[in-house]
Amino acid sequence: MTRRKSRAADGRPVQGGAGSVAATTTATANRQVVELAGLRRRLAAMLYESMLLLGVLALTFLVPYLILGVVFGIAPPGWLAWLHIFGVLGVYFVWYWRRHGQTLSMQTWRLKIVNAEDGRGASLGRSWLRYALAWPSVLLFGLGLLWALIDRDRQFLHDRLAGTCIVLLPPPPKS
Repeated sequence: MTRRKSRAADGRPVQGGAGSVAATTTATANRQVVELAGLRRRLAAMLYESMLLLGVLALTFLVPYLILGVVFGIAPPGWLAWLHIFGVLGVYFVWYWRRHGQTLSMQTWRLKIVNAEDGRGASLGRSWLRYALAWPSVLLFGLGLLWALIDRDRQFLHDRLAGTCIVLLPPPPKS
């Protein structure tokens, strides 16, 4: 059985134990309980995200490098190309994580990145840290992703180290 922490819709932990489905009332407002996102859903969102990133990279990487090569006959060194990719993807991810806590694929899969301590949105520094740690987590044969198989909350290693977690948002209310 997977251990899941109950969290409010804004991501904050809710008193009452894991698996709690009832909404809790506080002095400020009603909060709906959400849970940590499952591993399969997060992996599916990553696959979908990789397809979306092809478009982002085509627009921000391929087109400029084609123009530099064809029009000006310039071929930037490989390290500059990798730095460019790292920067472009970093701006994409951090901008979305800071804006709503969700990238485009995370919106589709109802996932949201929150601070693991208090459930609030991840700070700018924490978002950049998560992004930077995700690279070795994925590129070292996926070891940071495999970490979720032994982690007590099924979190990826880069989430654990950055102090973030991904929660599953409730479905939108039916009209």
